[in-house]
This record gives sequence, structure tokens and C-alpha cells, in this order.
Amino acid sequence: MLTLQRYILTEFAGPSLFALVGLTLVLMVGNLVQFADLVISKGVAIAQVLKLFLFLVPYLLTFSLPMAVLVGTLLAFGRLSADNEITAMRSCGISMVRLSLPIVLIALLLTVVCVYINDQILPKTHFASRRLLAQIGMKNPTAYLEAGTFIRAFEGYILFIYDIRGHELFNVRIYQFQEGKPTRTLVAKKGEFIPIPDKDVVKLKLIDGISDEPNPRDPTNIYKLNFQTYYLTLNLSSQIQKGELQKKPKDMTFADIKQEMEFLQSSGVAVYPLQAEFHRKIALAFANFFLALIGFPLALLTHRGERIIGSVLALGVFALYYILLALGDALAIQGIVAAPIAIWLPNGLMGCLSFVLFRKIVSV
Repeated sequence: MLTLQRYILTEFAGPSLFALVGLTLVLMVGNLVQFADLVISKGVAIAQVLKLFLFLVPYLLTFSLPMAVLVGTLLAFGRLSADNEITAMRSCGISMVRLSLPIVLIALLLTVVCVYINDQILPKTHFASRRLLAQIGMKNPTAYLEAGTFIRAFEGYILFIYDIRGHELFNVRIYQFQEGKPTRTLVAKKGEFIPIPDKDVVKLKLIDGISDEPNPRDPTNIYKLNFQTYYLTLNLSSQIQKGELQKKPKDMTFADIKQEMEFLQSSGVAVYPLQAEFHRKIALAFANFFLALIGFPLALLTHRGERIIGSVLALGVFALYYILLALGDALAIQGIVAAPIAIWLPNGLMGCLSFVLFRKIVSV
């Protein structure tokens, strides 16, 4: 039995490693334009660009590793099935569970490794990449403002901007802390920063939104006020003036996220993006396990051992997985669906499908 398990792992290892290297390189190509612009337009040293490439690798592995596991599973068992080796093994009394056990154990091991990468390595490299980019030549204070993070660059305010395109901001949330009063909230569909030269302030123009305004007779009571245009003058904090960067959710470990959520919740701030990031880190790690589970019965049902067909099938499954993950992520960040449900939906779906397909091949 040990010889058989070694044989299955050998069939799995080759295509998996090939897919891992190839997919990681393909994903890197998508960043070449940005890095080439740093070298050509901004005169950045090649050594710094190479650092950015290295910092990018852990992030890319969170996507390429699960897909490599899926490709390896489909190609390994697809070839064994196409050559009737699976049929021969089953005729010798070897169950489907024992056949899949080596791959499942490897997938679980990779899941543990990915949990560690997502918790410890990825936050550090992602933050180091942002810090290096900031050091490379971003002198404008507003350049430090990034979408998808709680921004504390302005004294007395916390901002969360869902999307930034050039100078335009979309879906802006602003939380203003008032001593002895409830936290004031402003929500706007669009916004724009208007720089004020030679001053440590920035004017923020908000468009089409709602603001919390105190009742003149009782300042502790807040009522909602709709506005078409609203201007805020924001003082830059000492942190931004010193060129320091604030951590985004992707730059945080599990412990950092929990600590940040406790602080923000005590201040009356919604923490949906942090909850989504916490579950995303774990769910993406478990993608190795669930994609291996779905790959095993798919390979036996398709009876295909060709690399091209197996790779296309793997791409289709992973595309479905990623679309569902992106959808769940968007719903979780907005607070429309609870993060555990929205983020774990793809894994749950893959688990259910693998169970149904597994029962089907066992009954054959």
C-alpha cells in the first residue's frame, strides 16, 4: 500500500510543481507594466524593483498554490483513470477513500502552510511592498490614502474609501470623533481631494451623501441630513507628515485584526472589511483542501489524462471558485452578508459538490 501511495504522489507532484511555477510567473506578468513604469518613468533602481517582485510572491502563492493542487489532482487521477489503472486498483479491493488519501493529506498539509503564510509572511511582505513604493517617490500626502483600509491620516477622523480612481473617490465613509458626543458619520457616493498648497490640510469635497448632524437643542441627539455637496477641511496628522504608512487589513496578522476590530468597535465604527479579511485569509488557505476534494471525483468522471484538457477543467473550476469568493468578499465588506457565510461559500460549495460526485463514482 505504501508503494501505491508513493506512486500516486509521484503522479501528483510533477504537474503540481509545474503548474505552481507557471501560474506564479503568469500572475507576475500582470504586474510587469507597473514595475516597468517605475524603472522607465521614475528611474527606480532595478534592485528595488526586484525587491517588489520578491515581496509579491507570497500574495501570488495564495492563488497559484490552490490552483496547482487542483491541476495536479486532475492530471494525476485523470491519467490513472484514462489508462484504467484506477479500475485495476479497485478490482484489487482498494477503496476510493484510500486512493484519495495521499492527496487529501498533502492538501491538508498545504492548508496549514498557507494559514501560516497568510497570517505571518503575507502581512509583512505586503506592508514592506507598500512602504518601499512610498519611499520610491510618493511625496504627495494624499498618495498615502489607499482604498480598502481604515485611514487615520487626519486628526479626529477615520476614513474608509471603497474605491479610488485617480483623484476621484467612490463610496466614502467618514467617522468623526467628538468628545462627550456620539461618533459622527458621513457617507457619500463620491468625493474628491482638493490640495491646499503650503498647508498641512486637505479639503475633501463630498458629493451626494448623508451626514449625522447634532440637534441644536440637544447636541447628544443626532439626525440625518442629506446633501448634494459637502466640504470638509482635514488636518494632516503627524504620522502622514513623517511619511509613515498605516497598515491595511492585508498587512495585519490575525492578532492585529482582532485588536483593530476591538478598538474600532469600541468607537462605534463598523468593521466589516476587517471581518472579511480575517475569514478570507483562512478560507483561501483551505482552498487547497476543498479544491483537492473536488478534483479527485472530477478526474475520475471525465477520464481525461491530457494536460491541456485537465488544465482547462482546472481553470474553469478555479474561475468559478474565485468569482464566488470575489462576490462573497464584496457582500461581506459592505456588511450585506455576514463574513463567515459570504467568504466561506465557495469552500462550502466545493465540499458539497465533491461529496455528491464522490458518491456517484463509488456507486459506479
